[in-house]
Amino acid sequence: MQPNPCHKISKPLLIPSISSHLTSPAMLSSSTKLLCTPNFTFTRNPNPQLPFSPKPRFINHHKPLIRCARTTRSKRTGKSRYPSEKRKLKSIQQTQTQIDKFKGFWRLFKLYVSVDSDPGKDSLDVSDALLEEVAKVLEFPVASMLPPEAFTVLRKSFDARKSQKEPKFVYTVELDVDKLLNLEPRTWDFISRLEPKIGVVEHTPHERVVGDLVSVIHDNKKSSQDRIQGDNGHGSLPSCSKFPVTKRSRIAVVGSGPAGLFASLVLAEFGVDVTLIERGQPVEKRGRDIGALVVRKILQSESNFCFGEGGAGTWSDGKLVTRIGRNSGSVLSVMKTLVRFGAPESILIDGKPHLGTDRLIPLLRNFRQHLQDLGVNIRFGTRVDDLIVENGQVVGVNVSDSSGRLQFCSEKLGFDAVVLAVGHSARDVYQMLLSHNMELIPKDFAVGLRVEHPQELINTIQYSKLANEVRNGRGKIPVADYKVVDYVQGDDNNVPVTSQRSCYSFCMCPGGQVVVTSINPSELCINGMSFSRRASKWANAALAVTVSPKDFSALNFHGPLAGVEFQREFEQRAATMGGGNFVVPVQTVKDFMNNRLSGKILIHFTFLTTRCSSIPSSSYRLGVKAANLHELFPTHITEALQHSISAFDQELPGFISNDALLHGVETRTSSPVQIPRNANTFESMSLGGLYPVGEGAGYAGGIVSAAVDGMYAGFALAKRLGLYEDDVESVFGRPQSSGFVKY
Repeated sequence: MQPNPCHKISKPLLIPSISSHLTSPAMLSSSTKLLCTPNFTFTRNPNPQLPFSPKPRFINHHKPLIRCARTTRSKRTGKSRYPSEKRKLKSIQQTQTQIDKFKGFWRLFKLYVSVDSDPGKDSLDVSDALLEEVAKVLEFPVASMLPPEAFTVLRKSFDARKSQKEPKFVYTVELDVDKLLNLEPRTWDFISRLEPKIGVVEHTPHERVVGDLVSVIHDNKKSSQDRIQGDNGHGSLPSCSKFPVTKRSRIAVVGSGPAGLFASLVLAEFGVDVTLIERGQPVEKRGRDIGALVVRKILQSESNFCFGEGGAGTWSDGKLVTRIGRNSGSVLSVMKTLVRFGAPESILIDGKPHLGTDRLIPLLRNFRQHLQDLGVNIRFGTRVDDLIVENGQVVGVNVSDSSGRLQFCSEKLGFDAVVLAVGHSARDVYQMLLSHNMELIPKDFAVGLRVEHPQELINTIQYSKLANEVRNGRGKIPVADYKVVDYVQGDDNNVPVTSQRSCYSFCMCPGGQVVVTSINPSELCINGMSFSRRASKWANAALAVTVSPKDFSALNFHGPLAGVEFQREFEQRAATMGGGNFVVPVQTVKDFMNNRLSGKILIHFTFLTTRCSSIPSSSYRLGVKAANLHELFPTHITEALQHSISAFDQELPGFISNDALLHGVETRTSSPVQIPRNANTFESMSLGGLYPVGEGAGYAGGIVSAAVDGMYAGFALAKRLGLYEDDVESVFGRPQSSGFVKY
């Protein structure tokens, strides 16, 4: 019975609880005290094996009770809850649920280990220093007596925030109770004192095991076969089972980026006849084409930094960070699938996992080989020119040779369905979809400039005296990066479009280089990339300002592809400012802030470098040219960049420096359109049999989220074909929302 807040409350009393387990007054603690009121009912300890009763929850009667007026706004549920609300709800659920402390697993969060005591960023073992932190949580007197085998490192990151007294490694560790008690029985009393606290110490009755995608599908098929055999009472499958020996469904997957690869993997594992169509080349040939572009400025329009096996992310940083839930079942399965094909196991633990181009290339070769072993027909150098549509249903595709070597002009291929997994640079595909009266919705994205600093400067800003521990990616601590964001409130009288926008760092590449991502010689756009060690002497990141259809309209760009025309406008301006031939216009950050020209000569960076005293060196190898970047964007975007750079310098003192160089232009941060689809079936709302997925369709932003989207689409299509009966959400959880998701 709860106290009535309207009644007069007598002064609360603190009364120690009585327990037969207590042997001395010294064992009394704050957890053994009950706040008693006239209306409080004492209940017996529901679990006598535990020394203390669960702590009851009380209302603080010393504060006035404030009741909010009813509003028409509905209560937030599910993913719409704020993080604080989710934590509170989880805390209530754990408090109400009786837990067996001596079964299952305990997770210990926020275990801090100093740099001097930690073996370093590349070590994922349970070190002596980490055991000392575990012992503090358990209140176990001798850390060296704890068996390391009973603990598993789930997450390791490096915290160099200024709010910390000193940079430290931060761990999340899982404690296996059975294993710990078997190896060290004297920990029993200390486990009995553990109390769950969200974000600090949490209990889970069972180890959550999510396998890689191949294992998950194999297990599902085996359990389905076992159910069918059990239903029929004998060991052989009936002829009318869910796995008929009839003609297999033929599915085309267009695009071999993360979404296309994972959709192909799911469908092929379920026995579908999959044809994977890629306009670009396999990574071996693609690498040579990129080399010809960087060294000799020869652009292959269908095989470059954007098009080819693995998608645009292959020749980037290979970032695996995501905003769709790092601990979700879908993300864990994608990460373990990458490990299966050659990624290091550290990506499962690293707080900011990344692969680097050098590791992605062999991984993609292994992925390709597995698909081919499953019977997937992979057609590189083949471009989809059109869809074959009959009665509102996609029944095939028209393809042509995009490499110039296959000696065919056009070919019609029939399929039962088409998974459209192109990237956000496939502008010709958007135009083709419009010819079929498909609905394309312009969406927000971001444009800006890519800033480059010496990596040593970023190390010093972030790590101070510890900067010398980086050692070009081979030291104890990771190469320093940053993530900054600023919200700009404009003046409605001066800005005719969206007055409030954000500017943020995007695709930060520590120890990386700036690269060209143009697919047309008359257009210029750039990106960043790095290898696994991040050993370059430069650090770069895009500084991107959000734009919306209102911004498109201000430049007289209208219609479904207004965002594409908006991108193209600034890419052409940048190409003109650079003088063509993929030369990038640049300006120092200080000169950009003061609206003055940095220099007037062309600078090429190959083996010979012509230097200008007013312009710092650049990692961009095709040449840079001093220019006034204020002439690139509309005034409100330029002013938003200036305002944000000033704010970033407050957060990262030294961000505005003589060695900081801005490169133009970065426009392809995400897809400029979204292709509407059914949230459950993933099928297009305009054409039956078409499944738009991934970044190009407007449903992902980065390697992991695109892979997850392709994976869910593969399961949805397999379910439609009668090859999968279970609920995919029971395995991986609910898929990400249909809105755009940034890294």
